[in-house]
Amino acid sequence: MTENPKDKPWLFRTYAGHSTAKASNALYRSNLARGQTGLSVAFDLPTQTGYDSDHVLAKGEVGKVGVPVCHIGDMEALFDQIPLDQMNTSMTINATAPWLLSLYIAVAEKQGADIAKLQGTVQNDLIKEYLSRGTYICPPKPSLKMIADVAEYCYANVPKWNPMNVCSYHLQEAGATPEQELSFALATATAVLDELKPRVPEADFPAMVGRISFFVNAGIRFVTEMCKMRAFVDLWDEICRERYGVENPKFRRFRYGVQVNSLGLTEQQPENNVYRILLEMLAVTLSKNARARAVQLPAWNEALGLPRPWDQQWSLRMQQIMAYETDLLEYDDLFDGNPAVTAKVEALKDGARHELATLDSMGGAVSAIEYMKSRLVDSNADRLTRIERNETIVVGVNQWIEAEPSPLMSEDGGIMTVDPKVEADQIAHLNDWRAQRNEQAVQTALAGLRKAAREGNNIMPPSIEAAKAGVTTGEWAAEMRAVHGEYRGPTGVSPNPSNRTEGLEDLRDAVDAVSNRLGRRLKFLVGKPGLDGHSNGAEQIASRARDCGMDIAYEGIRLTPEEIVNAAQNDGAHVIGLSILSGSHMPLMEELMSRLAAAGLSDIPVIVGGIIPEEDATRLRDIGIARVYTPKDFELNTIMMDIVTLADPSAIAAQ
Repeated sequence: MTENPKDKPWLFRTYAGHSTAKASNALYRSNLARGQTGLSVAFDLPTQTGYDSDHVLAKGEVGKVGVPVCHIGDMEALFDQIPLDQMNTSMTINATAPWLLSLYIAVAEKQGADIAKLQGTVQNDLIKEYLSRGTYICPPKPSLKMIADVAEYCYANVPKWNPMNVCSYHLQEAGATPEQELSFALATATAVLDELKPRVPEADFPAMVGRISFFVNAGIRFVTEMCKMRAFVDLWDEICRERYGVENPKFRRFRYGVQVNSLGLTEQQPENNVYRILLEMLAVTLSKNARARAVQLPAWNEALGLPRPWDQQWSLRMQQIMAYETDLLEYDDLFDGNPAVTAKVEALKDGARHELATLDSMGGAVSAIEYMKSRLVDSNADRLTRIERNETIVVGVNQWIEAEPSPLMSEDGGIMTVDPKVEADQIAHLNDWRAQRNEQAVQTALAGLRKAAREGNNIMPPSIEAAKAGVTTGEWAAEMRAVHGEYRGPTGVSPNPSNRTEGLEDLRDAVDAVSNRLGRRLKFLVGKPGLDGHSNGAEQIASRARDCGMDIAYEGIRLTPEEIVNAAQNDGAHVIGLSILSGSHMPLMEELMSRLAAAGLSDIPVIVGGIIPEEDATRLRDIGIARVYTPKDFELNTIMMDIVTLADPSAIAAQ
């Protein structure tokens, strides 16, 4: 192990965006002034799913988990005074990736930039959206074609841009084992490369392969996670060399950015999350040969809500201390030749190869989406069960629960909240934009976009023209929906009776007893209103309810309150359970309860789970919500007994 000239540090990023483009621009410029070296843009859910801020599904979602970008004016405001030809920008966007990149390119051109010099990444991974995140729009095959459109365009016109960022991050958030994270991500990459290969000259294909990047997750088991990263490096090199014949090692390099695990951050004793984040960062920085090229860290309070600028600064300082105060960057790889590390890496690679072979036998990632989804739901159920049984210790959650109040929780509750007025202001600005633009130019641009989509041509050039003409995000996505149709991904939750009944005997007996009193099987309707696609919690609640013997109805994500009320009426639901993680719980629940009353269904108990501050939980109870659950309520069996009690006609009669 020799001391070398000091390596350059990775890109320092924070995942940021909220409220409005103007407010987010101020945050970006502030973060850059504090030493951040790249931008990572968080878009709000309407932007991610292709809706304008005034769409019915956008209600309560505007500016909550990211910045709303409806048109080129918003994108210009977002990057005001930030020269794009000098910036490395990561845009975490998938279904609308062609559109957001088109807006970015159009703004760069207005700034006078040479677009060939633009550097950054657009995530553009739709397969993981079907599996874990839920912001998809179109079916898999046309979505894969759009991914390839972006890559082909960037290869010819924006050669320093990473046009596709295979995202295994949300796979781990959905419960993936390291082997599943490795195999599902690599299968996604091969599906994209197989789609791309016929589009470029054979001699140019290796360079195209070299532009594919990855975005990964690093959990708390940092030795295993570090070994996973070394396995990723080896397996990607193997795939590039053996499957695609890439000889140049530069083009086989596993290039990845990382955000460390947010799923493991706890609402209980949230100050402990600082240690978790630091340990997780070690997994992607310690091993030089598998070191991330860009790192963004969550803030200590993300299990509570939206971080404040100070919280993001604290996470940035963690990176800077690691890079500049320690001697980490002065040495060769610390783990080469370590027998324990070598053995673990080989075991992970063997497990991933076995899973990849299974996926290949199914026809690849696109054909195996339903299989992969069900595997993730099962893996996540196993993870939660281990925590419930204290087989996996989580400090402050299932052990050492008693603690002093955190002094970090100040008068603002330790989080930033988005003023509800932001949504009304954004809609007003959007209406002004529509009124002032050249409508003929918009319609001409939309016609060109529609023609390209129908004829199977690359949609990037007409998308850029549409951006310049003033087309909105919702209008662009509407054309894609009209041509390719919409899609509802698999839930991974079978409604059929389950054999996962160990330890549930008492609950199953209680469900049977209440069902007998009801005169039919207890019907539990699970739904996700709004645009939040983080479906892990809803899937686990639905799965456990099924395992307890309830008759479940779970249709997946992106439901309007009206659709949920109709389903409750049609299915004869005894209890409604709703999951909302985007912070839009108040407006959505107010509308739902109003619609239930209008339909004469006020007697159906409603329970709600999500990242919900106590003040909002009180307000929800005041409007009639029967139970409110937050991440600290991790014992699913307790929730199951609440459902049984709420549905029990004898308990209701006694009240």
